[in-house]
Amino acid sequence: MLPTHAVGIDLGTTYSCIAYLNEHGEPISLPNAEGETSTPSVLLYDQGEIIVGTEALRNAIMNPTHVIQNAKRFMGDANQKWTIDGRTFTPVDVSAAILRKLLEDAQRQIGPIDRAVVTVPAQFSDLQRKNTQEAGLKAGLTRVDIINEPVAAALCYVLGAEGLWFSELANEQKILVYDLGGGTFDLSLVKYAQNEVRVMASSGDLYLGGIDWNECLLKAVAEQFNKEFGADPRSDLESLQHLSWEVEQTKRSLTVRPKATLLCQHAGKRKTYQIEQSQFNKLTTHLVDKTEKLTTKLLKDYRLGWQNVDVALTTGGSSRMPMIRDMLKRLSGRTINTTLSPDQSIAHGACYYAGMLLTNSEFIHSIQNTVIGQRLTKLKQKSVTARGLGILVRNADNKTRSPYYIIPANTPIPASHTHNFGTVVANQQRVKLHIVESGTEAHKDYVELGTCTIEGLPPNLPADSLIAVTISYDESARVHVAARDVASGKQATAEIIRKENLITQEVEESDEDEVLLVPADDEIPLVGGASGPVPMSPRAMASAKSGYEIKSPTPLKKPAPMLSVQSSGVIPIVPPTPAIKPIPKPVPKPVPPPAAKAATRSAEIESSSVPVLLCNNCGEVLNPRGECPSCGKPQKPAAKPIAKPAKPAAPTRPTPAASVPASRPVTPSVRPIPSPGATAKPGPAKPTKPGGSVILKPEDDEIMELPVKKPAAAKPGSPGTPRKPGGKDAGEEEFWKLADRK
Repeated sequence: MLPTHAVGIDLGTTYSCIAYLNEHGEPISLPNAEGETSTPSVLLYDQGEIIVGTEALRNAIMNPTHVIQNAKRFMGDANQKWTIDGRTFTPVDVSAAILRKLLEDAQRQIGPIDRAVVTVPAQFSDLQRKNTQEAGLKAGLTRVDIINEPVAAALCYVLGAEGLWFSELANEQKILVYDLGGGTFDLSLVKYAQNEVRVMASSGDLYLGGIDWNECLLKAVAEQFNKEFGADPRSDLESLQHLSWEVEQTKRSLTVRPKATLLCQHAGKRKTYQIEQSQFNKLTTHLVDKTEKLTTKLLKDYRLGWQNVDVALTTGGSSRMPMIRDMLKRLSGRTINTTLSPDQSIAHGACYYAGMLLTNSEFIHSIQNTVIGQRLTKLKQKSVTARGLGILVRNADNKTRSPYYIIPANTPIPASHTHNFGTVVANQQRVKLHIVESGTEAHKDYVELGTCTIEGLPPNLPADSLIAVTISYDESARVHVAARDVASGKQATAEIIRKENLITQEVEESDEDEVLLVPADDEIPLVGGASGPVPMSPRAMASAKSGYEIKSPTPLKKPAPMLSVQSSGVIPIVPPTPAIKPIPKPVPKPVPPPAAKAATRSAEIESSSVPVLLCNNCGEVLNPRGECPSCGKPQKPAAKPIAKPAKPAAPTRPTPAASVPASRPVTPSVRPIPSPGATAKPGPAKPTKPGGSVILKPEDDEIMELPVKKPAAAKPGSPGTPRKPGGKDAGEEEFWKLADRK
């Protein structure tokens, strides 16, 4: 038996599983007491007994008020609690019960387990990671390590699924891990090189998962049932729980079949609905689009195209849905790699990581295959922080706070950064910082982790003394803070005090607790003094930081405002009205010389698309009444002038290409009406169809444009141009009448 075990746990929103590395270095999933490798993340509290797993899920329909589901979605929320029969459960309590169930069932098979690696979404905040570790300790573990779920999936892929170590990748690859679980969506771009797995960038959504697809289908069925029977199944907890169960089974069926049946029953009524895959796709298109936008944005932000991605991996139970795989195939233009088990790969990757952490212990020597032991020893994984880390600083108006991120998102971890702050008053005893992380939700710009109070500063510190504060992420993306006085080098204690740990009410903040933000340069800028250059004070350096200030007693100077603030509100200062300038007199246009006038007239005649009549005496253009503006004499009708043939205009109305046969001749266009005074060619009146359409003949030399009434909207399938009653089109009219009747 192994002296210790490398155990990995996938703590999921809807299902959880546990795996370990055996003596051959292979990842093995451990089934629960019911013989299942995936345990439902459901808790049932029944008469003082806590039941977790399949049995709890079965009783959810009969006893919904005693069941807790999807607790992972509320991890980190101190206000979320469930009270059942007088007992209160927090998300940490529920997670601890699930982990305890997994560990107890596993220990019956492999012996005692005292440490494990637990996976979390890459987007989890420091508080959510801390709560996950607390749940593991409450479940009986002595040490809990954290790894991001996409990183665990990447480790499982590069090390070979199911312990096939001979399938080690030979070349460097860029891997896109698309992890869509029951409650969260994670996305990571991973680079694999020899003996190293490094995360390049991470993204995702903590509130997007398979249960959101379920909710869309449940809502549609419930509304349809209510429309038919006048009773909403969501109004009753038992009916709602039964419908939720049916929706989950229908979603699973639609991953392998084009249609499935769903039973809805409520208030003595019941009906079976036939759900087709196309209907389910239509209901959840917006969710698929959400993951598509996040995937495209990740590659765009990192300036990579799909041609730079070698493998697109899918994991998580919800990634089985055909709509997800079709979307990824369309985006990437390639076949998606589905070799990983959507349910077990993350737990297997976690136990690989547990083995890597145990390479300095007896565990590595107990593995029988020395090649595998060497690979575990050499392989390293480097992740990034999915969130930016910083502090809240007061804006120049001293009323609002804004996040100032010291460590940006997607920084390789472990990461550490030291920033200088200046005290505000003399003999300041403590410094208070508000630690924040960037948010992942659209309505949250940042998440406040807590207040970091720095105690134990040296006595008699003058104002503007420099305090160096170091904020860091460890390998599990947990946040740590340290501080020291720059002048004396003395370390000060720094601890993050979280809101949920506060027992007493918060008191109003004092100026003495505040600090000035100072540029974190190694050298402090020098300014001219009476006896030579002297270091710039923290307050002066803070003034140079683009208007940021942390409650300084001396406010920063700002330019004169354009708004006058009074007790009644904000009154704009109106600038003086400029003097009205006199309107200048119009300048008469210069008369063009005769040569220019003749050139202009010649150009107009050449560019005209209709015949232009000229005076027989002076050559001027006649007016519409047929009179010469220069001679003033009416002109006799002259022979028809020879004009350039005008290009045929566009057809009077478009003809759909699908409705006109290829052999059908195109109807010639009509010519415009000539100017008044021009002589039209005598001839018989042109025949027209009912409605005013003009019937044209190709041999006509000139045709007058007649007013055409706007035709009524054509029926579907009817052509857009008139048809001849005879000749080559004989019989076509009857065909269109028959099509219109259909």
